[in-house]
Amino acid sequence: MTELSPSILAIMYFGDVVFAVSGALTAGKNRMDVLGFVLIGTITGIGGGTTRDLLLGRTVWWTQNPEELILCFVAALITFFFVRETADQSRWMIWSDALGLASFGLVGCHVALEFGAPFLIAVFMGMVTATGGGVIRDTITNQRPMIMCGQLYATAALTGALVYGVLVHYLGAHEIVAEVAGFGTAFALRAAAIIFDIRMGPPGEFIKIGKRTGN
Repeated sequence: MTELSPSILAIMYFGDVVFAVSGALTAGKNRMDVLGFVLIGTITGIGGGTTRDLLLGRTVWWTQNPEELILCFVAALITFFFVRETADQSRWMIWSDALGLASFGLVGCHVALEFGAPFLIAVFMGMVTATGGGVIRDTITNQRPMIMCGQLYATAALTGALVYGVLVHYLGAHEIVAEVAGFGTAFALRAAAIIFDIRMGPPGEFIKIGKRTGN
């Protein structure tokens, strides 16, 4: 299995933690016990990368490097002991999810490129890595997946992965520069969607900005 660079490993582990926290907060919203926190948090943290590796025919990373499982477990467990029922709980979940989305978009693209996947497939795998864990989390907890809510979600991950991939694969940019650019692009788009409620609608309503007034 190809070894990942220290910077990519750091971003991946950061993504594991914030995604695990988002999963644990979702478990808290559903009033689950400690096992539910750990289960949902861990699945959210490793779900996207697992899906990516299975699609690529690559050895699933965490089966050889259990650090990811440990990080997700600990992050979810800490969240269980410190989380409180507040009106801000859902907002913290959304923002931790946004950080994970931005992190895993470029990590997924990097892993796929290193594995030898074509450029377009690598960018797509960035999106899969970024959104997969959240989709599994929301499906298990009986919520509408964020990817289906119309907000800039998968689009943000795809754009971040594309920026990273172009800079590294075609322009030969320094790895750190590409990572910062990819992460910043994805997070900025997702943050704008959260703050301004930017939505991509059906035909005739391509972009909508502002709170919805109806169902």
